[in-house]
Amino acid sequence: MASSSSNKSPENAVNSASELVAGKRLRASDVAPWMFLGPALIIFSIYVLFPVLESIWLSFFEWDGLGEKTFIGFGNYIELFDSDQFWTALTNNIMWMVLFMLAPPMGLAIALFLNQQVYGIRLVKALFFFPFVISQVVVGLVFSWFYDPSFGVLNSVITFFGGDPVSILADEDLVTYGIIAAGLWPQIAYCMILYLTGLNNLNHEQLEAARLDNAKGWKMLWYIVLPQLRPATFIAIVVTVIGALRSFDLVATMTAGGPWGSSTVLAYMMYEESIFNYRMGYGAAVAVVLFLIMDIYIAYFLWRMIRSEK
Repeated sequence: MASSSSNKSPENAVNSASELVAGKRLRASDVAPWMFLGPALIIFSIYVLFPVLESIWLSFFEWDGLGEKTFIGFGNYIELFDSDQFWTALTNNIMWMVLFMLAPPMGLAIALFLNQQVYGIRLVKALFFFPFVISQVVVGLVFSWFYDPSFGVLNSVITFFGGDPVSILADEDLVTYGIIAAGLWPQIAYCMILYLTGLNNLNHEQLEAARLDNAKGWKMLWYIVLPQLRPATFIAIVVTVIGALRSFDLVATMTAGGPWGSSTVLAYMMYEESIFNYRMGYGAAVAVVLFLIMDIYIAYFLWRMIRSEK
């Protein structure tokens, strides 16, 4: 018995040593991802998660940003949903979402046009790419001049054909459409870039097989190209809707929510109530409502994406 146990002891020692080394490797592999994720999670918690929670907490108070906070419960939300200005801003945001859906198909059409090998196409691509590079503030100023009833290009064309000048940014019925048109310009350029990237990554074997089957034109686009562009379409739609909900720069630059609040959106209403009216709690309530709308939308699209992958 003694000899047999002595014979097995070296093997046991080797096995235990290997198990110890494997355990250390396993623990190292468990810790390594968190070491890489740790700094990002800390920054995300400080600059994103904490401000979101603080805004939700602040929305239950009445506060001017300087003095003492007064807890009023759901008072800000009750006042918000009774406000005509809130429903105007929400309606404008819905209009932004609906009309911004023109950006993906228009971006796809331009990408299909630019996805060809002809002389000078790089210069044309650069011209179409230009609106995405410039600032939203610059876009707002350019379109403000474009719409100007005195010297704007739009009204010059209208008067040339015998029409009367139209002051789009001063008309309550037209102002939101004018701002959305300005926002579509860079958004179409962004969608165009996404689709150009997708077109460059198409499966050429599928394209050649489709050509051998005499697939061309609309059939080629519908059955071969568009299914391969589904990831680009998903990103384009998600980013476009989020951009419509976050619309602020153009409204602030072109009209400041006017005339008489007819062009305001939720993001600008939050800014106006918090900064100009010194109602931090009420502005936080607007921010929370906008945040919830974005969360519902993003959660729905993530669910659709996960379901399609499964």
